[in-house]
Amino acid sequence: PVNQQEMNFAPVQQKKDTPMLGMKFLVPDHLQPETGAWWHQVMSEFELEAHHERLLTLACQAWDRGELARQVLQSDGLTFRDRFDQPKARPEVGIQRDSVIAFARLIRELDLDVGQPAERSRPPALVSNRR
Repeated sequence: PVNQQEMNFAPVQQKKDTPMLGMKFLVPDHLQPETGAWWHQVMSEFELEAHHERLLTLACQAWDRGELARQVLQSDGLTFRDRFDQPKARPEVGIQRDSVIAFARLIRELDLDVGQPAERSRPPALVSNRR
């Protein structure tokens, strides 16, 4: 059996008293400029381990993918007509939905919010679900 204390992982720590503004990080070149700037900001403000850096990169990729899908939906609409002239949802609807979910989950996994660690390892309860 695994000791419970060994299973508790420390959340990502915000850097204290060490301004990292002058530090250079190699931003992944496949990210959009705005997303790359956010990636760099997070890397500068938080002490991320290698696996956190990968989660951050995946979150940025999900954001960019969702934004690309949103742009297509904005220009082409939510639906198209199939060969039987029936309205169908564009594939970009699912791409955007999946990207938003992936981004939200990855950001939650990174736990970048500064404050006391949560007592439980589950997402916070919805206020409307409380009795």
